[in-house]
Amino acid sequence: MEFCPKCGCVLVEKKKNFGCPRCGYKAKSKIKIETSEKIEIKPKIGIIKDKDTDVFPVTNAICPKCGNGEAYFWTSQTRAGDEAETKFYKCTKCKHIWRDYR
Repeated sequence: MEFCPKCGCVLVEKKKNFGCPRCGYKAKSKIKIETSEKIEIKPKIGIIKDKDTDVFPVTNAICPKCGNGEAYFWTSQTRAGDEAETKFYKCTKCKHIWRDYR
């Protein structure tokens, strides 16, 4: 990038050569315009790929498959809106899932 020797303004391309837009100075030779940019490498964001990552609350429930005494639980409305929700359990040990309709 070149600057005007008279006023210090950046020289811009005019028809065939470069000149100053402020004072009218015209450069006699070709001007080579170069730009550069420093790009910082951003740290990578960690992604959890494990589909078995459970973030459900844990309660005391006996697994019908392995007999473990702890299970994750969540509720979902599986029937009509005027009926009670269905409670699902997932064993913390063997990952077996069962329902409770109470």
